[in-house]
Amino acid sequence: MTTADRLLQLRQQLQKASYAYYVLDAPIMEDSVYDQLYRELQKLEAENPELITPDSPTQRVGEQPASQFSAVTHNIPLYSLENAFNVQELQQWQERWQRIAPTIEKAEYVCELKIDGSAIALTYENGLLVRGVTRGDGTTGEEISQNIKTIRSIPLKLNLDNPPPTVEVRGEAFLPLAEFNRINQEREAQGESLFANPRNAAAGTLRQLDSKIVHQRRLQFFAYTLHLPGQEEQIQSQWQALEYLKKAGFMVNPHCQLCEDLDGVVAYFEDWEGARQRLPYMTDGVVVKINQYPLQSELGFTQKFPRWAIALKYPAEETPTVVKAIEVNVGRTGAVTPLAVMEPVQLAGTTVQRATLHNQDRIRELDIRVGDTVIIRKAGEIIPEVVRVMTELRPENTTPYIFPSHCPACGSPLVRPLEEAVTRCVNSSCSAILQGSLIHWASRNALDIQGLGEKVVITLLENRLVNSIADLYRLQVEQLLALERFAQKSAEKLVTAIAASKNQPWSRILFGLGIRHVGQVNAKLLSQQFPTVEKLSQASIPDLEGVYGIGPEIAEAVVNWFRNPGNQQLIQDLQELGLALADHGIDQTRTDSGKLRGKTFVLTGTLPNLSRTEAQELIEQSGGKVTSSVSAKTDYVLLGDKPGSKAAKAESLGIKLLSEVEFLQLLEP
Repeated sequence: MTTADRLLQLRQQLQKASYAYYVLDAPIMEDSVYDQLYRELQKLEAENPELITPDSPTQRVGEQPASQFSAVTHNIPLYSLENAFNVQELQQWQERWQRIAPTIEKAEYVCELKIDGSAIALTYENGLLVRGVTRGDGTTGEEISQNIKTIRSIPLKLNLDNPPPTVEVRGEAFLPLAEFNRINQEREAQGESLFANPRNAAAGTLRQLDSKIVHQRRLQFFAYTLHLPGQEEQIQSQWQALEYLKKAGFMVNPHCQLCEDLDGVVAYFEDWEGARQRLPYMTDGVVVKINQYPLQSELGFTQKFPRWAIALKYPAEETPTVVKAIEVNVGRTGAVTPLAVMEPVQLAGTTVQRATLHNQDRIRELDIRVGDTVIIRKAGEIIPEVVRVMTELRPENTTPYIFPSHCPACGSPLVRPLEEAVTRCVNSSCSAILQGSLIHWASRNALDIQGLGEKVVITLLENRLVNSIADLYRLQVEQLLALERFAQKSAEKLVTAIAASKNQPWSRILFGLGIRHVGQVNAKLLSQQFPTVEKLSQASIPDLEGVYGIGPEIAEAVVNWFRNPGNQQLIQDLQELGLALADHGIDQTRTDSGKLRGKTFVLTGTLPNLSRTEAQELIEQSGGKVTSSVSAKTDYVLLGDKPGSKAAKAESLGIKLLSEVEFLQLLEP
């Protein structure tokens, strides 16, 4: 596809989305997706200025308002905000305005949470509300005064003894999450289509012709901007404006903060990245404004944005990209998982190039093809997945993807068991299955063999030095020295690490065996109830189902695994090689319930491997308890990525912070 073709596609799709959003009130695209496509268009046009056309979305501010409301011109234009998507772009914004005002060495900033709602402008005359208008295109909006008056957090009369002749207030009308859920439940019960998100619901509600419906939906309003025409000298800063708005009777977001410098802004932004999930309304970023009005006036505006303000957005939960290839991966259980290989994009704070397509049915449902523009997100905030295909951006001459009939690793016919969505390679000698098994065996939460990563495993397999897990323990330094990537020291270090893993406890070995459905938590449960491999291998399905937390699917998987002759040989080999396939010397009726007895934990952030449910189960099974908030009675805070404000509070109270590794070490025998 040529650059000109891509530009044409992007312009057409963005114009279509803009019309649906502003005119039809029927959004077809998430804000984050629009932002990413718009930025791609900007980049391509910047690199190819000769291809810019007058009808490009980058060449105009917005669209005309819908026709069923009266169009009015704003007394003061409502500008959009420039977006920053990371701290580096925020710093670049500061450098830009400092070049315009070089005599200003330092400026204060006001940080306000960016509420995900609908912007409106209010006009008060002699203290009385006379007009409410939607943002529209920033110059012209729609008068919705009757609907505005139903919002109880908007005062009909200012709470001022001597109000100015004219007051202009800008803010965000939004739908609290509880109301959003209630409305969607009612719509579902009545067979009506559901609102996609609270922002769409708020925008649609404001444009209802029947104000009674607006009243029933209980919108709220946060005020954030104040204009006093002819009396500007009364207010000299954004912080003073917020105080004035509160005094006048408006609801101002209680989490706004005055920051001395950009470091304070970054700290505010990082604190709220996790904490915003607990708010009763949606927010997707932080609005940063220079506090001093005189400096705002000096900086002025570009054609589209104020130079003195910017929206610092949190990483997108969904983003568009282009599919370069479709591959399949064969895992350690033989499951064949299709993957989309894509142009790299930033998603939820990480660079993503691959996304799961789950299975053959999902590929058929998506009709995904090489060259497609797709929307991806992180499933459970961890695994990237393709949500949908933007077929309107599909290049010509694409062909449907055909799922392979044979294993790409060993060539064996693939099998899809009845009533299962997963296609599998059932060749136990498949190199891909063995590779996945070895990588899993050496992983941190299994045998934790330092230096035995994916690249080393591939090298060992390519040189036919290992044909099973047991062969790892037969490796000699001399064999490794014959390989290109090993020197004497690294070879000795790997052999030593493999030998040391023989001392890992039975629960880790059981997890490392890679039995289907047996994760860390289940492996620990089973090792407690069946303290030797002999007892576990002889257990029946009813025996296994008698263990709390072990269901029929897990029980059947364990029994079937031990029935396999190849697995029986592996167990025999591991025993002969000296691995501890038993927890000897302990009271078999004892569990680990006392290890954390009396200890109180708080969980925060996303853990690398454990889900919150799994971590909580481990704590409770070991005698501890989990609470939702940090207090002086908290013993430990289990810390993951993006922990939010709980970590800071724990540090201030002197409470020990644990990584996932340190936490699991507490549970070791």
